[in-house]
Amino acid sequence: MNSEPGPDVGAPTGPHGGVQSVDRALAVLEILARTGHAGVSEIAEELGIHKSTASRLLGSLVSREMVHQNSERGKYQLGFGILRLAGSIPGRLSLVREARPVLESLADEFKETVNLAVLRSNYAVNVDQAMGPATLATYDWVGSLTPLHATSSGKVLLAALTAADRDRILKETGLPARTPRTITSRKKLEHQLLNVVRNGYAMVHEEFEIGLTAVAVPVFNHVGLVIGALSISGPAFRFEPEAVPGAVETLKEAGLLTSAKMGYTRR
Repeated sequence: MNSEPGPDVGAPTGPHGGVQSVDRALAVLEILARTGHAGVSEIAEELGIHKSTASRLLGSLVSREMVHQNSERGKYQLGFGILRLAGSIPGRLSLVREARPVLESLADEFKETVNLAVLRSNYAVNVDQAMGPATLATYDWVGSLTPLHATSSGKVLLAALTAADRDRILKETGLPARTPRTITSRKKLEHQLLNVVRNGYAMVHEEFEIGLTAVAVPVFNHVGLVIGALSISGPAFRFEPEAVPGAVETLKEAGLLTSAKMGYTRR
């Protein structure tokens, strides 16, 4: 017995039909982006529409070069039209611009210094900063080069590198002690980095500067690569992120929000 929906169940009707078609066309693109390729039947089944409707959607996307049909297997995949659209984005999304509201929100909520850092020339470079209204901090970290092994942002960036890139950088920079609490053992550092990946954040207690505690989370781009780190830092005597209910989770969500602004889709 035929279990497919009746004829043209998926066909748009009424005043909202056009919007429904757009929504379904975008859903088709998302399916192909996720799976790499799919046939008419697979797409129809996932969207819960008739095969004839899925075929019309694909035909329209093919005509716009958003989708390409592999002639050998009859499967569909994303087309070069997608690249044209992506290439039309002016330059690339500005991480600093997109992250700015998030930095300000975190600084206002936690009343501490919030920084955005990226990897540059073997160091974590702070490219933006926001300060809470009651913070005692007055130091401007923007433009500062900070060691990867001794800072929360640096550890987030280090943890995201391939083993080969991490090995190269650490051989070039070494693991100099900034304070008595700095991790200078490569074995201990690698263990910490595994925890960073597992937990989704990095924390340092007076490793970079005596009296300074910091916690950082990654920021991802549209293909899931770490392109930056969001951190909150404050005096050790009053700032203990793990002791504040929901603080680490709030920072993680802020990192994901910034990532979403850069095109990242949460897995």
